[in-house]
Amino acid sequence: MAGNSQRKGAIKKTGKGNPTAGSGGRVRRGLAGKGPTPKAKDREYHQAHKTAKRAAKSAEMKQKRRPKPGEAEWIAGRNSVVEALRAKMPITAVYVAEGAERDGRLREAFGLASEQGVSLMEVPRIEMDRMTGGAVHQGLAARVPAYEYSHPDDLLDVAAERGEPALIVALDSVTDPRNLGAIVRSASGFGAHGVLIPERRAAGMTPSAWKTSAGAAARVPVAQAVNLVRQLKEYQNAGCMVIGLAADGEVSLPDLDLADGPLVIVVGSEGNGLGRLVSETCDQLVSVPMSSDLESLNAGVAASIALYAVSQKRAGGA
Repeated sequence: MAGNSQRKGAIKKTGKGNPTAGSGGRVRRGLAGKGPTPKAKDREYHQAHKTAKRAAKSAEMKQKRRPKPGEAEWIAGRNSVVEALRAKMPITAVYVAEGAERDGRLREAFGLASEQGVSLMEVPRIEMDRMTGGAVHQGLAARVPAYEYSHPDDLLDVAAERGEPALIVALDSVTDPRNLGAIVRSASGFGAHGVLIPERRAAGMTPSAWKTSAGAAARVPVAQAVNLVRQLKEYQNAGCMVIGLAADGEVSLPDLDLADGPLVIVVGSEGNGLGRLVSETCDQLVSVPMSSDLESLNAGVAASIALYAVSQKRAGGA
């Protein structure tokens, strides 16, 4: 009978059960909207999602490799280890992976370690991977003890022991360890009694800073301040004048007349300069005169120029 065919795909002529074909009942849910399309980075199959995932994993690995305060650090890679040994960093041990290919850098590292009395140890490669947190070590790594920071008051004690007016360099959020190392080196070369850095949001005495200082980090104390503004005020209470280097400083560096007394030179961050509170705390803002339209100098270069100018005035050369 028409309409009651039992063949496969025939239309059922009844209102009971499922809606009949053509009524839209079966496909209504399928026609409903599914909301806005997810962003590319949120779609697992999209390349943007995979790229973001790799970046997050890389950041996680870097965080794992970052030493905790007071924890020893690792220098990984043949060039890095050789440079650290040349700079005579306080390395406690050099590790070489079993089966590592011997080349000129590896032989030089062995020779320098032997000359400096540094322990040389051979370990399985998988163990070196674990120790260095998965860094690219090329079969060679060195262990460096955590840097021992001084107390901010110790910098004044160094000046008192030498019978000299204090000269301290304070850094406001300088985040590049190479800049820190360069400033420590200049502090040593121009007679400063120490460098002060904040505990947070600033570069610390990492192996990179050690290497850039070219050994000066072993001679110039570096102190940490929990609160930089508060410590600058304590230095002021101790009789120090605090000057900040700023492009719009009201006093030009050659005209500075505070060089003969106890002095703290504050150097701002690489991009933003001095923070507002730090700037307001300074007794004077000092500018470095330049003949070009260059807006600012690298933090390490600015500190070196200021230290040189102060040392010249103290020596009577200006």
